[in-house]
Amino acid sequence: MSAPVVDRTELFAELPPPRLSSFGQWWALTSRIVWTMVSKGELIGAIITPLVFTVGFYLPLRLVMQFQGIDYAQFVMPIIVLQTMAFTMMSNAQLAAFEARTGFNTRLQTLPIGMLIPLTSRIAAGLVRSVISLAASLIYGHIIGFEFTSGWAQTVGFCCFALAVGTILAIGADGLGSLTKSPQALSQALTLPTLIFGMMSCGFVPETQFPEWAQPFVRNQPITQFAYALRDMAGDGVSWEVLRVGLVWLVAGAVAFVPFAVWASVRRS
Repeated sequence: MSAPVVDRTELFAELPPPRLSSFGQWWALTSRIVWTMVSKGELIGAIITPLVFTVGFYLPLRLVMQFQGIDYAQFVMPIIVLQTMAFTMMSNAQLAAFEARTGFNTRLQTLPIGMLIPLTSRIAAGLVRSVISLAASLIYGHIIGFEFTSGWAQTVGFCCFALAVGTILAIGADGLGSLTKSPQALSQALTLPTLIFGMMSCGFVPETQFPEWAQPFVRNQPITQFAYALRDMAGDGVSWEVLRVGLVWLVAGAVAFVPFAVWASVRRS
């Protein structure tokens, strides 16, 4: 299932005037992207997507997991949240590819606009989508019985960690979009690894449900570690030993993706 390709011709309606401050330019570009997302129904998709995941995974597997003594609402919600973050990643990739293909980035480079403003505006707009998807996911989770049991600090940590994962993925995808310039091809290319890392993780089923030869990969890959951290934050509270591994993956992603996205965004086409 790939994210829909959305026509964003409205982005060319007008550019932020050069007299604006850097913040004003960033705000103008970010607002234009968010408004386009609203007018084209992308934010409706951000609300519907977690519902599809919640119904599609919780209903078929809850009875099976119940026989194993697993509260499946608590178990599955972290991976549902992470999957919705992956759709923000695809949306950012498509937007960056669209702007690169149509020459929007090249046009911006001829204006007195900060080099990082287009990139940061796309990431900020993606964060808006992530926040909406996260809120929708938690509402659907509450309906099926998911709850936070360790207080507000762990709840805030859950939300911040999930949004951080989504943002890092969006930054990397933005860099790919700026290079490939093909929204359709990039969306299809990102779908496969998203499915592989999602399904081959401990997000949907416990590690013991996988073949023994696959368990080392399933146990140690980043999506599993993110799911472990989020699950503990929603439950009895995450320990440093669990959180540390997830943070290492986050920092590694930032170190790899941020310079790449910056280079891809500011390079001359």
